[in-house]
Amino acid sequence: MTIYQEVILDHAENPRNTGNIQNPTNTVIVYNPLCGDKIKMDVLIKKDRVIDVRFQGQGCAISKAASSLLTDWVKGKTKEVLKNMTKKDMMKLLKIELGPNRIKCALLPLEALQKLLI
Repeated sequence: MTIYQEVILDHAENPRNTGNIQNPTNTVIVYNPLCGDKIKMDVLIKKDRVIDVRFQGQGCAISKAASSLLTDWVKGKTKEVLKNMTKKDMMKLLKIELGPNRIKCALLPLEALQKLLI
């Protein structure tokens, strides 16, 4: 097992930034009908900068780990930076290779984030 796989397992088993924000700027729920993964994400933005972000989800280890890693990474970033985040950026954050079916699981949190920022 590589260090990157260990990081994914750690984030899947002990996800960071879980729960709700009491008075979020925005909330969104995204769902992947192919595998059943579901993520609810809250964000608190002040002066165009992410102050806090939290998620709750049901899904596979990749979906949970990706949500945890992404929510760690976005704190303090501006909306403009986050709106320009791509699939490639998300895959760099995960640092593992995924097959076509698992990529959708990894990108679900990015979909949630981008909908939060609209």
